[in-house]
Amino acid sequence: MPKMKTHRGAAKRFKIKKSGVIKRSKAFKRHILNKKSRKTKRNLRKAAYLTKGDAKVVKLMIKR
Repeated sequence: MPKMKTHRGAAKRFKIKKSGVIKRSKAFKRHILNKKSRKTKRNLRKAAYLTKGDAKVVKLMIKR
């Protein structure tokens, strides 16, 4: 049986921290920013983390 390949799309979008938590970036920060408030754009810069259920799937995609 050959080795399973890493899902490259997932590998580019997510990072696994040492604690095992998966870090992701927030959506809605690419374009159409003039109608969004300064506070909203500032909060979109912060990192977000996956829930346990989603993290299981992403770990399987990344660690192959």
